Amino acid sequence: MNNKKIRFGLIGFGAWGKHHARCIAECQGAELAAIAVRTPPNQAEARKAHPGAEIFADYRELLALHDIEVVDIVLPTDLHFAVAADTLRAGKHLLLEKPMALSVSHCDELIALARSQKRLLAIGHEFRLSSLWAKVKEMIDAGAIGQPLYALIELWRNPYRTGAEGWRYDIKRVGNWILEEPIHFFDLARWYFSGLGDPVSIYARANARRPDHPELQDNFSAIVNFPTGAYAVISQTLSAFEHHQVAKVTGTKGALWASWSGAMDRTFHPTFSLKYFDGQTISDVALGKPSGEVYELAEQIALMARAVREGGKLFATGEDGKWSVQMCLKAQESVERGALVSF
Repeated sequence: MNNKKIRFGLIGFGAWGKHHARCIAECQGAELAAIAVRTPPNQAEARKAHPGAEIFADYRELLALHDIEVVDIVLPTDLHFAVAADTLRAGKHLLLEKPMALSVSHCDELIALARSQKRLLAIGHEFRLSSLWAKVKEMIDAGAIGQPLYALIELWRNPYRTGAEGWRYDIKRVGNWILEEPIHFFDLARWYFSGLGDPVSIYARANARRPDHPELQDNFSAIVNFPTGAYAVISQTLSAFEHHQVAKVTGTKGALWASWSGAMDRTFHPTFSLKYFDGQTISDVALGKPSGEVYELAEQIALMARAVREGGKLFATGEDGKWSVQMCLKAQESVERGALVSF
């Protein structure tokens, strides 16, 4: 067995970036070799938390290190494309937080760059690695519910964190709030229904609590249509409390109901369950390990390191990331036009 540790460079050390740093440092197959972070206070915190890593204020100095094999980018959305493109041009494998970019054309450019540089490009759709959400996919693919017909993926949660310097509440930087978290649910819906073909159209609605900021859409719902007549409902509110998510999927032979709850999204102590209906009886599906993005992130880092070291399939490719961005942008178009939008 190849036990070589893959050397990671991390660009970004904010609230979520610190979790990335922790997971890289704790991963047996990885080594946190360098961190690029702009502000002096965060640089000091990075040095204290990860004394073995080199700390840089300019990410380009990190990219110049020849022994860095993978770069993990955890930055505000408006910075994704430029920093990701520089990373791929530097010959590094790339793990890029969602959303991949603010436009489909930028997604295409990153995919082309990764191909030309012969580098891996993975997008941070960590829900695919969840013991809960991935178990739903496994059971669908095994035929547990027959042919999928309908899915509801719904989130009830606290308002978003503002992000460094309030970037998440600056629509020019975030693009739109559909790209911020519903993007995960669009990815799950497309993944769950992958046997049916890619989405064909979408209709979406949204509104905002604050009349002075209608672009910050606290409440959002969409219907995504698939070629067979199957459809998925994606719905989210940021006008509530805690963090509660469900995925309900029905098919020609049965149904699945996955549920996850926590006081906050990044809790280490959630409650979660998966129920299966085979058309006659209801049963609880055993899950071998905890579910939650702090756990799924660790799986994501380990899988990325293994893919670089040994080869193998990525959990979410650049093409998957592009589709997720496209679905979110089409949903925003539908909100603005008040009409069904085709892909």
